Amino acid sequence: MRTSKGSWLGATAGMAGVALVLSACGGDSTTDGDNGGGDSTGGGDEPITLTVATFNEFGYEGLIEEYMELNPNITVQQKKAATSNEARDNLNTRLAAGSGLSDIEAAEVDWMPELMQYSDRFVDLTDPELEGRWLDWKVEQATTPDGILIGYGTDIGPEGVCYRADLFEAAGLPTDRAEVAEFLGESWEDYFAAGDQFVANSDTAWFDSGGAIYQGMINQVTNAYEELDGTPIPLAENTVARETYDAVLDAAVTRGLSAGFAQWSEDWTNAFQNDGFATMLCPGWMLGVIEGNAAGVEGWDIADTFPGGGGNWGGSFLTVPTQSPYPEEAKALAAWLTAPEQQIKAFVAKGTFPSQVEALESDELLGQTNAFFNDAPTGEILANRAKAIPEAPFKGPNYFAIQQMVSDAINRVEVDNTDDADSSWDKALQSFSELFG
Repeated sequence: MRTSKGSWLGATAGMAGVALVLSACGGDSTTDGDNGGGDSTGGGDEPITLTVATFNEFGYEGLIEEYMELNPNITVQQKKAATSNEARDNLNTRLAAGSGLSDIEAAEVDWMPELMQYSDRFVDLTDPELEGRWLDWKVEQATTPDGILIGYGTDIGPEGVCYRADLFEAAGLPTDRAEVAEFLGESWEDYFAAGDQFVANSDTAWFDSGGAIYQGMINQVTNAYEELDGTPIPLAENTVARETYDAVLDAAVTRGLSAGFAQWSEDWTNAFQNDGFATMLCPGWMLGVIEGNAAGVEGWDIADTFPGGGGNWGGSFLTVPTQSPYPEEAKALAAWLTAPEQQIKAFVAKGTFPSQVEALESDELLGQTNAFFNDAPTGEILANRAKAIPEAPFKGPNYFAIQQMVSDAINRVEVDNTDDADSSWDKALQSFSELFG
């Protein structure tokens, strides 16, 4: 049967035994500055500490130092989880426990709908002065039906295709970005066919992970797992999900195009250093991940194309739990971090592509290049990729859970080698039945 609000919170409360202690000191203080430009946002005379919980790479390290220089009475401590799943588990557990959350908690778009069911546990971030800052669809993803805004948008994830130009050259394939974009084609089958040519002339896999390919494909489906009212589409009747699942496993396993890694695993991380794969789907935030994992490796580039048209993978928000003893100061910091000026700096640092309207129109953003990716004009490329996104797919409160079921099914076949496609899909159906009845 479907999980109720109470049972979800009860389950997550049992996931960790010890609550984190908020790192904060001092008494009340007030914030007296603006909500996000380059100037100081102020702060009272009493010193306080604010904690910011993020995951992967947000590009905030330099920004936090800048904020503390502008606000000498505020110390900001960043707590960075290795993966979004780790961050989600921590947030859910401590939200249920009623204590232990950071003053600012980052949330990924796929699990924001879960959090919006508990909007009373987050500060309403609505601010008339910030209206029009973000893309409309970005704001909608963090707004409850009754108009409560629980998250300020950070990045979005317009996708291109990152590739190893040196491995392409060794396989006798084009290496120039424009030629690679043409070679990769317009459809997913074009992309897989290009992979067939590559693996026929190389010992390296074409892409890193079938799960990642599935993520890219399913994010192009308007209603992947739920109706617009949030009602789950029975997985046994979900022909789009099953056909996508079959297409991925055919390319990954039958055609042998995948390196067979689970993204974020140790094997996946290590593969960047040993020519593990030639291409991967590349939302803007992935640029920083690749550069970090492939440090010292030459040959990475990015093509201004994406199979099947435009696609958005990921993108996050900053929320302020009501647990925070300094909600106004936390709100001011979250507003500053998500201002256009700061988001452009985060993009330069880690490739997290801004969701702010002003930033997207900035010559500074559009003129950005990335030295690690062969001086690719990443600002222009990702702006083009953002324009190619037709709409944001609907992701309701059940999206994350169902997506995880299918991802697990792919991994059982491709990574663990414990099941074939049919038996693993049957296990996903069983998981769906156990959760939703």
